[in-house]
Amino acid sequence: MILYSHPFSGNGWKVRLFLSLIGQDCEIRPVDLPGGENRSTAFLDLNPRGQVPVLAVPEGVLWDSQAILVYLAARHAPDWGGDDAFERAAVAQWLSFAAKEVATGLQALRLHRVMGRPLDVPAATRVAEGTLTLLEGRLAAHGWLVGERPTIAEAAVYPYVSMAGEAGLSLASYPSIRGWCARIEALPGFLPMGA
Repeated sequence: MILYSHPFSGNGWKVRLFLSLIGQDCEIRPVDLPGGENRSTAFLDLNPRGQVPVLAVPEGVLWDSQAILVYLAARHAPDWGGDDAFERAAVAQWLSFAAKEVATGLQALRLHRVMGRPLDVPAATRVAEGTLTLLEGRLAAHGWLVGERPTIAEAAVYPYVSMAGEAGLSLASYPSIRGWCARIEALPGFLPMGA
């Protein structure tokens, strides 16, 4: 297995974090995003979207962090994907949440603040605050996003939520989110951003 990623990428971190949590070895190949390697013909052959992460496995090539998490759980750690049809659907629900609400709020604000990406900041801030409010409500009543233990939903949602400060937002008024982050960070195999 080869993971093409960049240390700054929160989506790449999702995959590296999950690989570390399940103790799965994988060759990491850094992609020079600032240098435009992701727009090279060789990289676009792997992922026509020109984004990281990309996972090359014996069966083929996968791109999109949520899809990669689903594959890794199914192939290497099925208990992280949900125990039954309902739990698997609930996990998929949170993967969609990571790809929509988290991405258009927290992730977009982080990219704007750190890399200067153009953005409608008030609109993205409203999305991010709504995202945190929804997440706080869920975690006030449940220790994990799905069921009674962590799943790939945690790997999908946690990275950009934990980096809320880089998006210009504080988690001070979200005690349940902070507790959830602490539980994830205490898991065996936890991998910090950039590690």
